[in-house]
Amino acid sequence: MNPDRHARTMLPIPDRPAPGLTTYDAKDPDTAYPPIEPLLPPEGAPNVLIVLIDDVGFGASSAFGGPCQTPNAEKLAAGGLKYNRFHTTALCAPTRQAMLTGRNHHSVGMGSITESATSAPGNSSLRPNTKAPLAMTLKLNGYSTAQFGKCHEVPVWQASPMGPFDAWPSAGGGFETFYGFIGGENNQWDPALYNGTTPVEPPATPEEGYHLTEDLADHAVSWIRSQKALMPDKPFFVYFAPGATHAPHHVPKEWADKYAGKFADGWDVQRERTFARQKEMGVIPADAELTARHAEIPAWDDMPDDLKPVLEREMEVYAGFLEHTDHHVGRVIDAIDDLGALENTLIYYIIGDNGASAEGTLNGAFNEMANFNGMAALETPEFMRSKMDEFGTPSSYNHYAVGWAHAMDTPFQWTKQVASHWGGTRNGTIVSWPAGITEQGGLRSQFTHCIDVAPTILEAAGLPEPTMVNGVQQSPMEGTSMLYSFREPDAAERHELQYFEMAGNRGLYFKGWSAVTKHRTPWVLVGGTIPAFDDDVWELYDGNADYSQARDLAAEHPDRLHHLQRLWLIEATKYNVLPLDDRLIERANPDIAGRPTLIRGNTQLLYAGMGRLSENSVVSIKNKSFSVTAEVDVPEGGANGVIIAQGGRFGGWSVYMTGGAAKFVYNVLGIQKFAIEADRPVPAGTHQVRVEFAYDGGGLGKGGDVTLYYDGDAVGTGRVGATQPLVFSADETTDIGYESGTAVSPDYTPQSSRFTGTINWVQIDTGDDDHDHLIDPEERMRITMARQ
Repeated sequence: MNPDRHARTMLPIPDRPAPGLTTYDAKDPDTAYPPIEPLLPPEGAPNVLIVLIDDVGFGASSAFGGPCQTPNAEKLAAGGLKYNRFHTTALCAPTRQAMLTGRNHHSVGMGSITESATSAPGNSSLRPNTKAPLAMTLKLNGYSTAQFGKCHEVPVWQASPMGPFDAWPSAGGGFETFYGFIGGENNQWDPALYNGTTPVEPPATPEEGYHLTEDLADHAVSWIRSQKALMPDKPFFVYFAPGATHAPHHVPKEWADKYAGKFADGWDVQRERTFARQKEMGVIPADAELTARHAEIPAWDDMPDDLKPVLEREMEVYAGFLEHTDHHVGRVIDAIDDLGALENTLIYYIIGDNGASAEGTLNGAFNEMANFNGMAALETPEFMRSKMDEFGTPSSYNHYAVGWAHAMDTPFQWTKQVASHWGGTRNGTIVSWPAGITEQGGLRSQFTHCIDVAPTILEAAGLPEPTMVNGVQQSPMEGTSMLYSFREPDAAERHELQYFEMAGNRGLYFKGWSAVTKHRTPWVLVGGTIPAFDDDVWELYDGNADYSQARDLAAEHPDRLHHLQRLWLIEATKYNVLPLDDRLIERANPDIAGRPTLIRGNTQLLYAGMGRLSENSVVSIKNKSFSVTAEVDVPEGGANGVIIAQGGRFGGWSVYMTGGAAKFVYNVLGIQKFAIEADRPVPAGTHQVRVEFAYDGGGLGKGGDVTLYYDGDAVGTGRVGATQPLVFSADETTDIGYESGTAVSPDYTPQSSRFTGTINWVQIDTGDDDHDHLIDPEERMRITMARQ
């Protein structure tokens, strides 16, 4: 092996031309320069593929004893290693930022998801430039880098089409190529996609067979083939992070139907079956115990009999979704194998960025946004039964019940968001590297964590941690390389100390022992009692003899518990965990949370063609009176199409023209729709179309009266009976002059939504100013500028 000539601790690697003779004439025989050599990592550095699946519990995948068939995960594990004590942070964005930087999630500002960021350093969602991401380090060392799928690490005030793009994958994130979505989740049938930083539409419709996971795999396969065809000597780093299996659980019907009848016995029986299978496979110790189901989680036998068919279908859809996802992961791995590159490709297949999601309520959800708005009561058992056959289809935005999430975390306690217990943080992980791991089908039980992935890859590639990146001195990675465990199955673990915290749920692991306290229940969003932090009850578990945290030893070992509690506080102080923050509604308000907003004041001016604007990019009209005024040029014969639309099929509002007349539709969660239409068409010429909504007041989510105006004259009135108080959608956006994604109103489709006249401007106003229902252009600009 040739010695590496580069000094790689400073990135980019400084250009250092060698001194020597400079001739006057290039034809001089003494003219000599070394050939230009492309930058490469050290000889033998492997290709790297990280596959990160979303919201999968330890007991879901068949590779770890679960009921969801994942043959490609099993195949990969048969040639590599399973890790049965690999850990995440209990939530998606924190796990992803931690894994991609090799630092604890609070160290990189991601104490929670970006939508609830605060001004506290550990929760700001801002990655310090002293903690460069792994992709940047690999790119600056000569790797080709690409990401496909979910990116939930962009601060919400930087997620508009205007950026800034420092936190986007293909800009500051270090990935030369990015194809996927920005945010926590997406509609698998109608996603909001980006190619780099450019918004793009899906290449096909659901009716034409489109599905996001397949699309992501297509792009990944194509990129890998192109990379090896054009740069065969250069290794790649591919991060494949599909939105699956995060809600909504969307999958072609035939995949869900494969599981028909398999979950008829319910989640308690499923836990027993999975536990037995895990023992049989040896993925958990022979003496492991199945933890008890907590009282907050209902027993299957206590669920209403008339709801059980719906609950069964929820799990059938989820199981099909996970198998479908594994199928497309297999396509990516097979593409690498077909190129002859699998031998020297280090693959991490991490089955879940946290435990299974219990955010779907005790009954599950046809539209998960109902629960996030505190309106789950709208989805009655009768409503759920009427929608059962639609679960998983483009007309749904579904999630499964808490009981299924708990079962998918077998044998552990609790679920996603509960960072205290292994149900929230322990995820089955498979590592394959034929050139670097000789054992096939091995099991590793050393304690490992998502922050260990980056240092492992650097060590495998023969690369040092950089001390300087782009002129900024770097802080050390906080993870521990797992490379030692690849060849030494019984080696003593090196990651001996690790804190956990999420929304006040917290824990500490130290040399086999864990001290934990559950502070809040993730599916209780409205009501409930949250104790003071000092009143939380801590538990103590000996992981050396109790794999699943089944036996609480706090009463037997109070001194050890106190020691671990003090260690937790020390680690929390070290890594910016403090102050603890268990607020929900307050953190949704950027003014209270202390994060920036794009929109200041209560007026916003928008123009035709603007689109893909997230809710954080648009002035909020929720729980208040508002007006929307548009100046339009209508051709002879009238105009049709969307003037402005926010949200989509599963919640939102739209001002549009149909049959030449203006119409306002408010869509509550896809369950209730309220429509107000003008009594006549808008005449040809330039006119102002205005909608005024007078909010009833008296709390959140109330209704209001609507009046439509043309040039200040009332042309229609009506009523909206209820509104969405907190969020319209996690993936749908605001568009001017058209509508992307799904349609708010059944009167049009996204394909037919484009406005056929001309929109000069649209103004949203939530202030109290009375413009006599008509806006003077100069007054419009004066008010807009004054409020910005």
